[in-house]
Amino acid sequence: MVVDNDSKDQSKEILMQEFPFLLWHDMGYNAGFARANNAGIQMAKGDTVLLLNPDTIILNDAIQNTLDLFTASAYVACGVQMLNPDLTPQISGNHFMKGGLNHLLPLPYWGGFLKWVAGLFKVQKPSIEIANTEEKVDWISGAFLMVKKQAIEKAGLLDNDFFLYAEEVEWCSRLGKYGPLCIFGNIHIVHIIGEVISANAGSKDKSYTNLYDQRGLQYMVSNHLRIRKQYGLFWFLIQLFNYTLAVPIYLIASLIENIFTLKNPLPDIKKSLALGYNVARVWALSVRIIRDQSYFYKVL
Repeated sequence: MVVDNDSKDQSKEILMQEFPFLLWHDMGYNAGFARANNAGIQMAKGDTVLLLNPDTIILNDAIQNTLDLFTASAYVACGVQMLNPDLTPQISGNHFMKGGLNHLLPLPYWGGFLKWVAGLFKVQKPSIEIANTEEKVDWISGAFLMVKKQAIEKAGLLDNDFFLYAEEVEWCSRLGKYGPLCIFGNIHIVHIIGEVISANAGSKDKSYTNLYDQRGLQYMVSNHLRIRKQYGLFWFLIQLFNYTLAVPIYLIASLIENIFTLKNPLPDIKKSLALGYNVARVWALSVRIIRDQSYFYKVL
């Protein structure tokens, strides 16, 4: 099944000619990750569903091998060890951190300070760099996410409020109430991160530490939304307060550093203003998020 988020090209004609057995569904608009995958899930008739990104390369019959292991297991959802195009390991599974505090780490200066504090207290990293043969996790990357239909019937579909980012994290938090999740580390696929969305958003930085452009804004909004839904109002406000505090910290700390290192402060001033603008946009949406209103949080 292929769900098309209004691609406006010849994808359907090309693929249907090559693979006439495909079931094709046009969303008619850019519905984002959650809504499009929900459409595919609702079309699916089998006992197992696989969410698979188009920017993936399947290696060594990975889908069938995963299905064989998964159906014989007690897991409700699973993923595989993803690789970068150069075949180095890519983070594929993670553990939850209370309140989603790990989302503060990309903040300039302030995030580095919090990371240092976490190191003092020997806080375990939530991300799994390389999965073992079978690694239990709390959430799995949506680029390759296999789920049992029985678990979906209990936990519900992906949340339609999300446009992009964090939707699979929130979904896994609900799926995990009905059974364990894992990464099969001995099965590999290649995942080319963020090519399409970065191009569409005009973003040169494909990393998840980019908080300064339109793509970074979407990432920021979705993570705040996820924290509100998964952890509640208190942790949402903690996140928003820290992001707000990080703006003047970045501006002041970068000015001091650039003065002492004799560097041009202008690039950091521009980035601090961009961060401030994105945080202000989150504040503008905060009333809706706080009220947990049904709303399509698309800012791209």
